[in-house]
Amino acid sequence: MDNVCIGPYSHIRPNCIISSECKVGNFVEIKKTLLEKSVKVNHLSYIGDSSVGKFTNIGAGTITANFDGQNKYKTLIGDNCKIGANSVFIAPVNIEDSATIGAGSVINKNVEKNSLAISRSKQINIKDWKKIN
Repeated sequence: MDNVCIGPYSHIRPNCIISSECKVGNFVEIKKTLLEKSVKVNHLSYIGDSSVGKFTNIGAGTITANFDGQNKYKTLIGDNCKIGANSVFIAPVNIEDSATIGAGSVINKNVEKNSLAISRSKQINIKDWKKIN
């Protein structure tokens, strides 16, 4: 575990392996997860029951949703992946090597190697909206 940086207010729970040159940002929780060499998990993220490949960058606010109310599932993220901020992975899901996930995406299907996955709803603006009090 050489050259590892763990930010303040982060929580590293049992059964985690954090490899050399990893960076865990502020307010991050990691549970039952392997972070391979040079992984960055940026602030305000929850990474549980996961495996993250070397040289992968996990954007701020990323969540691995691993529990469906009865069972826990794994999220597998390959090497050299770029995960955009505020992404959610609904396990079980496999993100293959060198994949990119667009910011704000909800990923519930596997992503192939060298692919870009984006999952967002179209924004709708309602002009002159009246709130009911």
